[in-house]
This record gives sequence, C-alpha cells and structure tokens, in this order.
Amino acid sequence: MSPRIFLLNVLLCPAISFADDVPAVGGKPGHSTHGEAFDEGPRQAAVLMRGMGNVSFPITAANADAQKFFDQGIAQLHGFWYYEAERSFRQAAKLDDTAPMPYVGMALANVNNEKRSVEFMKQAVSRRAKATPREQLYIDGYSAYFSPGKKDDKNGDANKARRTALVKVLEKIVFEFPDDLEAKAFLVFQVWDNAQHGMPISSHTALAALAGEVLAKNPMHPGAHHYLIHLWNHQDDRRALKSAAVGGQAAPGVAHLWHMPGHTFTALKRYGEAAWQQEASARTDHAFMIETRLMPEQIHNYAHNNDWLVENLGYIGRVSDAIDLAKNMIELPRIGPRTATGGKPSHGGFKMGRDRLTAALIAWERWDELLALDGGAYMPPLDDTNEEAERLRLTGTAAFLTGNKALGEAKTDAIRTWLENVKAERAKKSAEAEAAAKKANKPEDKMAKAVTDAQAPFKAKMEPFEKAVAELEFFRALAEGRTDDARKQIGTVNSAGKVRLSRLNDLAGDSAKAAQIAREAVKESDGQVLPLANLADILWRKGDKKDALDTFQKLRPLCAQADLDQPVFQRLRVVADELKLPADWRPKLDWPAASGQRPDIASLGPFRWHPYAAPDWSLPDQTGEMRRFSDSKGKPTLMIFYLGSGCSHCIEQLNAFGPMTKDFTDAGINLLAVSTEKSDELFKTYALAKAADGFPFPILADPTLATFKAYRAYDDFETMPLHGTFLIDADGLVRWQDISYQPFTNAKWLLAESKRLLALPRAVTAKALTSNLPAQ
Repeated sequence: MSPRIFLLNVLLCPAISFADDVPAVGGKPGHSTHGEAFDEGPRQAAVLMRGMGNVSFPITAANADAQKFFDQGIAQLHGFWYYEAERSFRQAAKLDDTAPMPYVGMALANVNNEKRSVEFMKQAVSRRAKATPREQLYIDGYSAYFSPGKKDDKNGDANKARRTALVKVLEKIVFEFPDDLEAKAFLVFQVWDNAQHGMPISSHTALAALAGEVLAKNPMHPGAHHYLIHLWNHQDDRRALKSAAVGGQAAPGVAHLWHMPGHTFTALKRYGEAAWQQEASARTDHAFMIETRLMPEQIHNYAHNNDWLVENLGYIGRVSDAIDLAKNMIELPRIGPRTATGGKPSHGGFKMGRDRLTAALIAWERWDELLALDGGAYMPPLDDTNEEAERLRLTGTAAFLTGNKALGEAKTDAIRTWLENVKAERAKKSAEAEAAAKKANKPEDKMAKAVTDAQAPFKAKMEPFEKAVAELEFFRALAEGRTDDARKQIGTVNSAGKVRLSRLNDLAGDSAKAAQIAREAVKESDGQVLPLANLADILWRKGDKKDALDTFQKLRPLCAQADLDQPVFQRLRVVADELKLPADWRPKLDWPAASGQRPDIASLGPFRWHPYAAPDWSLPDQTGEMRRFSDSKGKPTLMIFYLGSGCSHCIEQLNAFGPMTKDFTDAGINLLAVSTEKSDELFKTYALAKAADGFPFPILADPTLATFKAYRAYDDFETMPLHGTFLIDADGLVRWQDISYQPFTNAKWLLAESKRLLALPRAVTAKALTSNLPAQ
C-alpha cells in the first residue's frame, strides 16, 4: 500500500450531517455560535487518515469514532501538525459534545495562541465532572498552564512556575497511571519545551531514557522519536540517529515527521539523507494540500522545510531541482492583509523562494538564466529599497560576467538613479526640518540636531545602493579586462561567500589568493559538493594538478545526485579525463543502512505544489437565467461567496470590490458573487450598492448552499456557510483563496496578487489521486 495519505471527500463522510443552517450568534453571519475561539481554525470536517501513527489515549466518550478522532489528534499534536490536530479534536467534540478531553486537545493545538487556548480549556473545565480521575489530572494541569496572562511573562518567574507545575502534574500522571504512554511522551516534550524558554535540561540522558520507556512498549511511537530528535539536536545528534531512521515512517502521513530527521542528518553533514527527508516532507505536504484544498501558507513549517530543502539540494549538487523548487515557492499564493487598513500578510514562502532562487543561480554561475528571469514574474521590480538594490546588483553582475557591458552599465545607472532620488528626498527633509527649526526660533545646536534627525532614516536606504554601485565597478573592471583594478576593488564585493570570493579572485588573476580562500571554504563546508568542486577547479587551472586530482577524488563520492551540466563540473571535465573516468563519473547512489528503510519517494506526493481544480457549478442570476462555470473557462475569474444582503460585512466587501471591477477587468479577470439567498431575493443586495447603477458584476443565487459546500466555504461542524473569495485561472484552477468567518475586503492587494499569480507560468493541472477511500 502506498504511504501517501488518502482522504475521503468531506461531502461523503458519514460522521457529518448537513443539517439546516443555524443562525449565527449575535447576528454575525459566519461567526461561530460557540464564541470567538471557534471563529478561527479549521471549520471543515476531519476524516480518519492513513499514516497518522500508532498512539492510544483512552478518553471518556460515548461515541467510538470520537475516540478514533481524538487519538488521531494526539498523533498530529506529536507531529506539531496543530491545524489538523485541532480539526480532529473538533470532529471528536462534534461526535460527543459532552466529552471534556477534545477541548483539552484543542487547547494544546493552540499552544501558541493564548486567547484561544484559554477559551478551549474553559470548555474542558465545564465538562470536568464527566471525566475520569486520570482525565481530571490532565484538565486541571492544562487549565492552570493556560491560565490567562501567564504566557505573557515569557521567560519570567510566572511563566517558569506554570511550566514547572505542568511537569509535576505530568509526573503525577506517569506515577499513578504507569501504562499511560502519552503522559510520558508529553512529559518528554514539556521538559524539552521548557528548555526553549530558559529552563535548562539537567540530564538529556535521563530524559532520553523516559522516551525509551515509551519506545519499549511502542517502538514506532511518533512523538517519542520526534522529541528525541529535538532533544539531541545540537547536543549530540549521533544519539538521535535511530529515531531519525524511522521518524517519518512512524507517521508517514505527517509531513513534519519526515522533516525532523533532516535536522539530525544536516547536523551530521549527511546532506543527501537530509535532503531526502525534507523532500519526503514537501511531497507529503503537497499531496495533502492539493487534496484538502488548503493554501500552502496555512501549513505549519511548510515554507521552512522547503527553504531548507532548496539549500540542501544545492549542497549535494541537485541544482536544477533546487532552482525548480525555489521557483515553486515564489509561485505560492500569499496570505494578504484582510482589510485595506489592517491585517498581517504572510509572504514567508515567497520571500524564501526568491532569496533561494537568486542564491542558487549565483552560486552555480547560472548567469544567463538569472538575466532571463529579470523583470519577470520570478524576479519582478519591487518597492522595497533593499530588495530592489539587490535585484539591480545581481542582474548587473550577471550582465558584466556574461560580457554584456551595456546592460551592466544600464543596471549601474539605474542604481545611481535610485541613489540620487533618495539623496534628493533626504535633502528635502533636511530643508524642511531646518525651516521648521528656524520658524520655532530654536538655537543652532537644536537646529543642527533637527537636521541630523531628519537625515538619519536615509542612511539605511542609501547604503545598499552605495554598496551595489561600488561592487558593480569591480565587475565592470573584470569585463574590461582591467584585472589590476579589479584586484584593488575586490574588497567592495561584500555580498560574496568564500566559494564565490575565491572564484572572483581567480578571475581577477590572483590564483594563490583564490586557492587559499577556496581551501578555507572547504574546511568550513565539510560534506558539500560545490566548495570541493570549486577548489579542484581552481587548483587545476593554477597548475597544482596533484592537489586538484586529490581534491576531485574527495569530491566524487559526494556527487551521486549532482547535475554534471553545471559550469563548474563542465570545467572539471578535464580532471575527470585525466583520471580516465567516463562522461558520467558520478558514483552509484547507495544509502547507508543507518538511514532507515524508505518508501518510493514519488509515492508520497508531487515534488512541486500545484493548485487544485475548481469545482463545477451552475447557478441562476437575479433574472433566473442559469450561469455556468464553463462559461468562464478560458478567462480568470474572481468568485466572492457572501452570506446574503443581511450581512453588513458582506455588503462592505462587495462595495470594496465594486469600484475596482474595471481594474480587474483590465487585468483580464472577471468578477462574480454568489449569495446564500434565492434568485428572486438578489435585488436586496443590488439595492445596497453604493454606486447608483448597482454592482457591476453578476450576482448568483445558491440557496441550497451546494456550491458553498463544494468550495468548502462552509462550516461542517456548525452547518453554516462561510465567507469565501477564490481566484480561478483560465484553466479552471484555484490560484488563491480565503475562507473565513469574516470577508476579505482588501481589493487593492488582491488585484496585485492576482496579477502576480496569473503572470506565472500556467500551472500543472491537479490530477485526482488514485484513491480517496478512508483508512479501514
């Protein structure tokens, strides 16, 4: 059986009943009837999934499936998969609302959100009387732990006291209920977590022994292996190797548990194994996101894993895959600020991807590709001063190194223009400050201070452009063959690491300095392909053939997965010929036994994330005429699901997008809205338009909520519709979405994000997975 996760479509799940819609509390459509804590988090049903690991945490529950979902949530907690853990616990509570422990689970799934965790624990405490003595210990311990305000103390005495108290409670559970393996696992986690908050572990070996007690009874316990990897990371990673070898296999459906062994293997400089683990994590996440229709930024640790994976792929020479995955991170839909005046955007994956893409292109001398990407969807001009200085510097460097002197000079001039504009703005602010000081009759020293204060913010704005100009003058000297000048100016190249700096010294004619720096780079980067390849190349061209051959022989065992078409490897062809090696001189890939038994990595999911196919629909407009999804195929569409004319926030949303309809149309994007009301009731919405001619886009009726449910803009737990906004491309794929208890009203941001996403290459069509059956 493939280890890939297969989920049952929520519309088929027998545990969910789509009852008549219930009114929202306080007249707020989309808001939970249970209070604010339930507004956020997952509001679509959970299903029982394969690959969640073997855990057992018996609770008081009248429904057998509630116990199954609770155990699944515990396993997901052990994998730090908090969003899905909360979903599982919500499903357990849906099946048995009298059970207190699912609410404890919800609190644990929100360990980083004090407001919500406190509210969930109140729900658990209110049901405490139905709990067993063992469960009551958990309820009391976590209720005290999540008491309001104590987390705000961070590393202070109050926070340490609550953490110490929780450890004591868990110790009591372990003593009184010695068969409770989960108590031991949570105790291991808590002591380790306390250490992350200023409470050192006095004996790592003792804590590892406690985890060992769990593994003695359950050898594939996902939490015990996970926590052992954390425990020994940066302490003695060799002692985590056994757990690293089986960490992902212990719960193959939890991406983070594939990721964590990557920490161990990276620390031990076993980058090939580390990259495999991180790739397994990425593929598992991709399969899950595509099938469950979650956006990548909603997945804890996803961007971090892929960022690290790109780096490790570079370390083993899988350059094309590193670049491809970095581009994929740039393709990810971003989470924008909910309103034009507030809300926190999430651009982590985009920023990481952009940084990794440029780093890989530079490190591996992919100058032509860098220039081809300049100004396009992957490297667009940015408003951020530092980012734009970096883009112009990198493309100017690439231009000079590829002999395109005119383009290099154009990039240098563009940087100077930016710099002059910043200087002009600084002069303007200085003059305004001086004039204001004079008008206020301030003494000369106060006036001077006012001018200095006005100029201060501009130093940070000017510095990246000043450094970029100086650096490009070095590359201009190289391009013009002025190697003497280049050697004098090489100190201006502040952005280069040692591998690249050694290469630049070599280009400037200082082979001795180049070799010295290249050796330093190898010493600092043990186990990495590029530093050794670079040293072998420099030594060979310097004439140190013996050292070059020796270095190449050290390099070769690391290159089983390396892309030999990279420039540095092409230059090493002469060294391989000297050793009479074949054109493909890479060794056979052979994983060490300590790496563990691994599944076929392709079975876990796709290498790249791609959007899912939008569900089909057919809905009437206000005249009763049927509109169909197929009508919009071939042209991007923005669909807004709103909760009827009685929802004031929904009308605010429509009035925010209404005036920008032409902007979206000019960008090639159609707008339409879908209401919960009947077709003959849509006039109520049109009557609430601020514009005299109403809303300039079609509004469709979905009173049965079938389309709301198909797009998952629906709360399965409380059987109510939710706000939803979806960008669907010309191929019918959902490129961006927002589903929430409140509408997304930042039309200006979404227009810009839509343009960015639609400018990217056409997405790979999401293919249906071969099975969507639940675990048996």
